[in-house]
Amino acid sequence: MKHVVWDWNGTILDDNDAVIAAVNNVCAGFGRAPITIEYWQSIFSRPLLQCYERLLGTSLTDADWARIDKLYHDEYRQLLTVCRLAGGVPDHLHEWHRTGRTQSLLSMWFHDELVPLVTEYGLADLFSRIDGLRLTTGGGSKAEHLGEHLEALKISPRDTVLIGDVVDDAEAARSVGARCVLVTTGVMSRAALEATGMPVADSIPEALNKI
Repeated sequence: MKHVVWDWNGTILDDNDAVIAAVNNVCAGFGRAPITIEYWQSIFSRPLLQCYERLLGTSLTDADWARIDKLYHDEYRQLLTVCRLAGGVPDHLHEWHRTGRTQSLLSMWFHDELVPLVTEYGLADLFSRIDGLRLTTGGGSKAEHLGEHLEALKISPRDTVLIGDVVDDAEAARSVGARCVLVTTGVMSRAALEATGMPVADSIPEALNKI
């Protein structure tokens, strides 16, 4: 395998504490009791609108979704400064780079915030391309972005493995004919990840060993 496409949130960035605090900020705003990370992992799915409808037990309007987006991201951004890199990062990414193989970053986090954040962590030079979400609100699927990402890199999906933490990563990889390894470090349960049929690992080093 020549190229790794990395996911960011929940894969390279260990942000579960920030995620659950942000979700609970949404819960508080809609009068729902707080939840645990384990519960969020059990119901998380994309598109996120339907996920939040299950969480809150109600249909959501466009105005509700805009409010959820603000409640979530206001809290998440405040906590980004205390997030840390996942175990094995950056050492194993440097090792992959030293072998002459390539890697890139494709995230559903906002592009204009992603690039400075990756740079701040000292990782930007490891990636041949960094792509984040270029829309004003998130919640969609990665599948539509992965093909564009690989096309811009001029890399064949057959030479690519996507490493991520959610079912959407597996679906994105499958949609373009790439391989995928899923890690249990993010916002989905192991059972949900294993149900995709893709290899599942508990850490970045283990994921790289499964390539």
